[in-house]
Amino acid sequence: MAMADSGSDNPSGGRVLVVGPAWVGDMVMAQSLFMLLRQRAPSVIIDVVAPGWSAPIIARMPEVRQSHVLSVGHGELRLVERYRLGSSLQAEQYDRAIVIPRSWKSALVPFFAGIPIRTGFRTEMRYGLLNDLRGLDRSILNQTIKRYLALGISPTATLPEPPAPRLSIDEQNRAELVAKFGLDRSGSAVALMPGAAFGPAKCWPIDYFGQLAAKLAASGRQVWVLGSKNEAEVGETIRGQSAEAIINLCGKTRLDDTVDLLSAASAAVSNDSGLMHVAAAAQTHVLALFGSSSPAFTPPLTQRKTIYYQNLDCSPCFKRDCPLGHLNCLRSITPETVFDGIQNVSR
Repeated sequence: MAMADSGSDNPSGGRVLVVGPAWVGDMVMAQSLFMLLRQRAPSVIIDVVAPGWSAPIIARMPEVRQSHVLSVGHGELRLVERYRLGSSLQAEQYDRAIVIPRSWKSALVPFFAGIPIRTGFRTEMRYGLLNDLRGLDRSILNQTIKRYLALGISPTATLPEPPAPRLSIDEQNRAELVAKFGLDRSGSAVALMPGAAFGPAKCWPIDYFGQLAAKLAASGRQVWVLGSKNEAEVGETIRGQSAEAIINLCGKTRLDDTVDLLSAASAAVSNDSGLMHVAAAAQTHVLALFGSSSPAFTPPLTQRKTIYYQNLDCSPCFKRDCPLGHLNCLRSITPETVFDGIQNVSR
């Protein structure tokens, strides 16, 4: 794979600072880059600049030494905060920086840190801020994960197969959570993740989640609804189908708790969301529901997956709301179909 502008012949060695992405699923996928760097140079030291919420997820990545929290909101410039963090990192003497986001502001911290080699895509006029600029050929780098890996190799190297993210499991924390919430210990429970931060066009209808939960409960399975506090009301709606067998955990667990719980579930049903990627990295079987997005672009990086994607003429539109108003891309995936898929899953 050839790209414009050359970088180091050994881009993965030494001390590397990675500026990580700002979304849950993207951060999980970034572990593939960290794994690649470690595979190519086992002694490499990898640190990550990331939002505070992601620190618990990064702590589950054994390839990363530590995370440096950048306390800015999504889309905020906050130049002073970026300067302070970058200046504080000068003492680390990093050999190289890899900037995953493509925004101008994301390249500021490595620049302020004085890192000699600063790699990223040639976007948003980052000349000077980055000095190892790579072209983004979307016909070759046609998946998010490929774009991440391309920044970790020399521009003339062949793109490798992505290592599958694998988050560490805290078995003691998992046991405590199971006891605290009275969860099924048999390993037959199914996790449902009805949220998707991107927008409604990524969300399987809530009544479908409810119907699926009811069918699972009737079959003798316990159902865990996982998500943020913003999905708590949705979780209660689903729980109303069978309160004894459906446990609404939305907003009651931390992000790292979710990793441990998903590792204890027999299967996880999810929209194309951050938790879909968390479930894949927790080694549970993922039944992934794709609507406005495409599994060709951001698939769960695991062999243990079942993809539901209708590939309609209007798909993928990548819109937050269905521009045609019918959401047929998701409504045509029935609860019965997904239930049958769960029944076919074996651990």
